[in-house]
Amino acid sequence: MSEYKFAIKSRNALSNSVHVFLNILLGVGSVLITVLSGSPILGLILVAISKWRVFAVRSRYLWLNIKSNLVDLIVGVSVVLLSYYAGASLLAVHFLLMVFYSVWLLFIKPLSSEQATLAQSLIAVFLGISAASIATSNHDVVLLVIFAFLIGYAASRHVLAQSNDKDYTLTTLICGLVFAEIAWLCHSWSIIYTYGDSGIRIPQIAIILTIFAFVYNYARQAMITYQDDFRFKHILAPVVFGAILIGVIVLWFSNPIFNI
Repeated sequence: MSEYKFAIKSRNALSNSVHVFLNILLGVGSVLITVLSGSPILGLILVAISKWRVFAVRSRYLWLNIKSNLVDLIVGVSVVLLSYYAGASLLAVHFLLMVFYSVWLLFIKPLSSEQATLAQSLIAVFLGISAASIATSNHDVVLLVIFAFLIGYAASRHVLAQSNDKDYTLTTLICGLVFAEIAWLCHSWSIIYTYGDSGIRIPQIAIILTIFAFVYNYARQAMITYQDDFRFKHILAPVVFGAILIGVIVLWFSNPIFNI
């Protein structure tokens, strides 16, 4: 019996080691292969291959599987695109993306608590909007609007799917539409903050929509908690703080030298 338990533990240890190795390989490899090849195609293929289980189902479950994994797909695709648009030579931002994506795959993605689910959604919003904004800066605004809608929809659905609220289709669509509208408005002055030669570029719209997503989720949770007793005072603090923060960013950190 002891030998059997030892064999089981050994197999589990080996399985865990392989799991960690493959995730680190994906985290580092998706960024490295994008930079070395000078194209996002191989990196995107690597991310798609890592999600083979999403597509290895019957056709009637395919769309449900895709929707359930949209946040993870958005993060993976965003990491590859941000790596590509940062440049063809290795910079500090590439190493940061390697570390972050590995941490995401190993520690953040597996979490399932309410707080972790919200954090995952906010990360997807920040990275997804950053990548979409940079990638579509020289294209028609329609592309950014479509991507923003998809990201808003996916982030909202990711949070709501973990809650007890099963009728969330309308809520997720509304969130996607608000994201699309804000993206359309912000496209007129696409501001990107850069940090020296590190390759780090943060679009202003990504910060604004991340703040909005946090306040939006807080307000939704408060409405569910208080129901008939809900008052605006229950969400006053985060709404005011979010509005002030966005106002400061727009009014004092929109210097034209950041324009793309």
